[in-house]
Amino acid sequence: MLRQALVFTDMDGTLLDHHNYDYSPALNMLDILKSKNIPVIPTTSKTKAELEVLMANLQLNGPFIVENGAAIYIPKYEFTTKPEGCLDESGFWVKKFANPRAHWLELLAQLHDEFIGEFVQFSTMNNQQIIEHTGLDEKSAQLANTRLYSEPVKWIGTPERQSQFVTKLQQLGANVLQGGRFLGVSGPCDKGKALLWLVEAYQSELGHTGTLSIALGDSNNDVAMLNVSDLAVRVKSPSHSFPSLSRSKGIYDSTLYGPAGWSECLSKILICEC
Repeated sequence: MLRQALVFTDMDGTLLDHHNYDYSPALNMLDILKSKNIPVIPTTSKTKAELEVLMANLQLNGPFIVENGAAIYIPKYEFTTKPEGCLDESGFWVKKFANPRAHWLELLAQLHDEFIGEFVQFSTMNNQQIIEHTGLDEKSAQLANTRLYSEPVKWIGTPERQSQFVTKLQQLGANVLQGGRFLGVSGPCDKGKALLWLVEAYQSELGHTGTLSIALGDSNNDVAMLNVSDLAVRVKSPSHSFPSLSRSKGIYDSTLYGPAGWSECLSKILICEC
């Protein structure tokens, strides 16, 4: 039996260029995957609102994972039955792994005085400040602030104080992930847990366990999914080195940056593995 491949992809710095968010080098590979009925599943720190725009541009219409694994959205037409543990929300089966954003804002407020002037967060920035910190255009910056399950934090203090800050948040029950630009503050969730859950949901829907999960990412908040997927692709970044993984097999490292590296490694995988 041929395995059903499932492509779980980070967006910023992976499918999207780190500097300008361009995805044109990946368009041909996206067409190839579509022709082979291989789902491309965005697995990202981005919000649902951001992804809906991006997915329309990329002509993707399947499941997606938002806010570093905080929730999975599965279009209801994608599966014949509701996956276990999902809610029915506006045309999606939704699996949630984290508390609402308000909970994490409350925790950050508790640390404000102790770390005053050492961090800024999305909820206290105006749209122009978000643009300056992200390089997004005005509309995209607005969508980036429509978070439902997490809060991005920009650390501007010393590395030593950042370690103390992260420890304090963890003691309060938060999970803190380092992304390409921000610390993501949320619940006990990550891209790896979301990937494993969705693979099991696909296996239940397909009626067999013959799946091949392929994860692609460039930074530390991708490590969890890169470690648990059947195949891991580390996409070269202009801003940092490859993330360290606990695995030693099934790893592909791109020689090209961003979406070009994304396509480079998937081309190799389609030849060797699929």
